[in-house]
Amino acid sequence: MTARYSINTSAQFLLAYVTIVMSVLVCVLPTEVAAQDVETSAEYAIIMDSRSGKVLFEKNADELVAPASMSKIMTMLMVFERLKLGRLKLTDTFTISEDAWRRGGAPSRSSTMYAEVGSKIALLDLIKGVIVHSGNDAAIAIAEGIGGTEDGFADDMTRRARELGLQKSTFKNATGLPAEGHLSTMRELASLTRYLIEVFPEYYKYYAQREFTWNNISQKNRNPLLGNYRGADGVKTGYIKEAGYGLIGSAEREGRRLIVVASGMQSKKDRGVEVERLLDYGFRKFRPVRLFSAGDTVGQARVWGGEEPSVKLVARSDITTLLSDEERANAEVELVYTGPLKAPIRAGDAIGIVRILSDGKLVYKAPIYTKHNIAATQSMWRKALDSALFMALGG
Repeated sequence: MTARYSINTSAQFLLAYVTIVMSVLVCVLPTEVAAQDVETSAEYAIIMDSRSGKVLFEKNADELVAPASMSKIMTMLMVFERLKLGRLKLTDTFTISEDAWRRGGAPSRSSTMYAEVGSKIALLDLIKGVIVHSGNDAAIAIAEGIGGTEDGFADDMTRRARELGLQKSTFKNATGLPAEGHLSTMRELASLTRYLIEVFPEYYKYYAQREFTWNNISQKNRNPLLGNYRGADGVKTGYIKEAGYGLIGSAEREGRRLIVVASGMQSKKDRGVEVERLLDYGFRKFRPVRLFSAGDTVGQARVWGGEEPSVKLVARSDITTLLSDEERANAEVELVYTGPLKAPIRAGDAIGIVRILSDGKLVYKAPIYTKHNIAATQSMWRKALDSALFMALGG
């Protein structure tokens, strides 16, 4: 049985919880006043809230441009989907063909993981080669291993993009190297990134890796946000002469994740500065709200077969999130746990979650824990009473 209790719940044992929720929702922490607009030297840009998909800012976001290596997020999506379905394993090996080596390896003088021709490399290492090194040799090897040829794989990339609702993006290769017709938009790249982050968190973590060594050559991640911008954990840089410098960036603060895609900048320095400015603007659109402080009682859960009839549920650390004014006006809080809880109960057990919803949509969640131990009762009377209550409540 899963019991869900919102602030509208009238059950007597949750009245204290309702009172707490009503009061904490108005506790807004001090922050800067959000700017009403922002200027950027990026020719194309978009800021998207990963949680809702809401666009906070856009500039020429639907114009088709050459995405350069930013298109490698689509290459990785093709891999992650197959991993999730069990069609690939991280231990599977792929061969570096002469073509992959010549066009994407050391002889190419392009972004490379320096894989040797004819070598067999585990998929996990190729993934890191693509994500951290932006290795064209790794991307081509993956494309050939999955699609037979890079052209065939690129066709599959475009086909999958259409299935995901992207109507403009067309992929001609797995690398983002210049190719006629290889185009995307800031909006569609942001949507792809949101899909990658929300659906594949177990693989998205590789985008935060700052360095990777292959063939005794260590290379740092080109993403200027990593280690320099609070909360940044991805995603992908890109550059070709025709399109200028581009970057897909993402950062998370207090449970709120933003995605920025920008292109058409004139230098690496501009790329980092502009994306940071756009992220700053996006985060100023939201205000921090402290729902509970560390140690606060969030609610209580009914206990069957215990020496006490219920156990208090507490926040182990501050529960703070970023909400827009609109979200705050429509916010509700739910306490969700699977019950009945059966004694014995140990203090500190993660027993459920607090969920914050706005207009019925989940905007944030945090774990809650039992406050104290409750021993199993030895009283037959107590067990009988608990059973009767359980039946009366529809258990």
